[in-house]
Amino acid sequence: MNSSPELPLSIKVRTVAGDFLVEARAVVIGDDVLVYIWGGEKPHIGAVAAVQPRPSLADPSKTSATASVLTYPGHKEDEVVKYVGEALSAACNANVVVTAGIHWDNLGPSDIETIRSRIGEITEKLVTGLQGAP
Repeated sequence: MNSSPELPLSIKVRTVAGDFLVEARAVVIGDDVLVYIWGGEKPHIGAVAAVQPRPSLADPSKTSATASVLTYPGHKEDEVVKYVGEALSAACNANVVVTAGIHWDNLGPSDIETIRSRIGEITEKLVTGLQGAP
């Protein structure tokens, strides 16, 4: 995953189910990755994760990742940024920063599950795009 110093590699992905559109953009900055995720009625910044790859504690021959997460009071994107950041950091063996702000009013449990599924799809698309980067 090397990018030109003149123009950073940028990948934009999206997924939708019903009214739940979630989008993300990843920008490669040197050997590091910056990701922002947004969706819903009021996109914003609700949480930020800084993630670093490391050898897996269970199997040191595999790469895992450790995240530090900051969440603004009243927001719940901490789960999103941690999940996406750790997956990308481990898959790409890179330092990753992820920010997310996704908001819909009056969500029920099945809606939340749909959004979690969309985040999983976004993560897979980002991993695929970044691993295929020059």
